[in-house]
Amino acid sequence: MSTALDPDIASRLKRTADGLVAAVAVDHATSAVLMMAWMDDEALRQTLATRRATYYSRSRQRHWVKGESSGHTQLVREVRLDCDGDTVLLRVDQTGPACHTGTGTCFDGADRLLLADDRR
Repeated sequence: MSTALDPDIASRLKRTADGLVAAVAVDHATSAVLMMAWMDDEALRQTLATRRATYYSRSRQRHWVKGESSGHTQLVREVRLDCDGDTVLLRVDQTGPACHTGTGTCFDGADRLLLADDRR
């Protein structure tokens, strides 16, 4: 198995100064937005190789596989790169809650800034 991200994919990524790319996970069946996390080249390589969502924790300074401690896993069905190369979209089969707070998604809370039907 290769130990580096495919050069064709790597060349398309626009990383932060820390070498990271935003990764948004959505439910494969419903398209509900589940969570946002960060990936570096190695996390993306591992995700593509194993189909298990792997991210990079900025606070812990290490890679983590979604569900490694909680059991709330993400089986990756599809990976897309946006047109700018600065965001990865993961379409996943989520087992259990996606958010570390125990909610179905990280966007379930009352922190809505603009209502969907607000037509200002």
